[in-house]
Amino acid sequence: MIVLVGDIGGTHTRIAYYDCEGSRLELLVEEIYPSAHYKGLSEILLKFTDSYGTRSTQACFGIAGPVHEGRVRTTNLPWTVDASQLAVALGVKAVTLINDLEAIAYSVALLKPEDFVILNEGNSQSAGNAAVIAAGTGLGEAGLYWDGVHHLPFACEGGHGDFGPADELQDELLRHLRAQFGHVSWERLVCGPGLHNIYNFLRTAGHGEEPDWLKVEMEHGDPASHIARHGIDGTSPLCTQALELFVSLYGSEAGNLALKIMATGGVYLGGGIAPKILDKLRSPSFVKAFSTKGRMSDFLKAIPVRVILNDKAGLLGAVRCAILNA
Repeated sequence: MIVLVGDIGGTHTRIAYYDCEGSRLELLVEEIYPSAHYKGLSEILLKFTDSYGTRSTQACFGIAGPVHEGRVRTTNLPWTVDASQLAVALGVKAVTLINDLEAIAYSVALLKPEDFVILNEGNSQSAGNAAVIAAGTGLGEAGLYWDGVHHLPFACEGGHGDFGPADELQDELLRHLRAQFGHVSWERLVCGPGLHNIYNFLRTAGHGEEPDWLKVEMEHGDPASHIARHGIDGTSPLCTQALELFVSLYGSEAGNLALKIMATGGVYLGGGIAPKILDKLRSPSFVKAFSTKGRMSDFLKAIPVRVILNDKAGLLGAVRCAILNA
């Protein structure tokens, strides 16, 4: 069976054909498109199928946004996507739309040990629910319900829950962002644009100085990439401080998600940012923020935390979902 799948994010849209035979999944072709350059997903899909032909009867797309009854209005793109309309446009039997983090959750069962980096060993033999959290263009979250035999993925929009500060600096950060956005969600902080928000707060509140060379650099390209790079190599104390606060906030919300889902089976970090800042995530800041939850601290210390390194996790999850729903 040939399956058409996609991993649709605010920055990039990955589209691929997979050949599925039994437990074997073979990637036939993959293309990556800049999402914001297109008016909608159908335009990208038709461009892809025009290039490689329509060879599938099943299609599944993981998309960044809340999917309800086969329809989604994307959070960080001006798109509305409808599964039934896509099926007609593509000429396929069925199109399944799932949240992009739900797709990553589906992929966990297919990933190999080398696809992970362990941040917290925890109790690796513990069964139970699991959780996925991913910082990228936005902040996605999903769960895996343990039914005693299998993990069953489900979507959520927890990244849009209210940000809760943990200390005086974060109190100040909340006030700063509230003046800018009104409602301050975790996604305003734990994502690429969120790292830039943190940096701007530290700079404007007088917690660090921006040298002239960095000011010029920040005017070109993706600011979050510059902040992460200089935060890792230590060439800018302001960037280092911003990245360290970002990592702490990432850990804090990952711990919140673990508590809400009772994720004794583990927490997985997906998305494009985590693999790029592994050294910072391995520092004590992430796990400390993850597990510092008062009376629940010991409970969280026992939860395994892993980073997903496989950048095709979203595609693999979409394939698995399509097969299960065929």
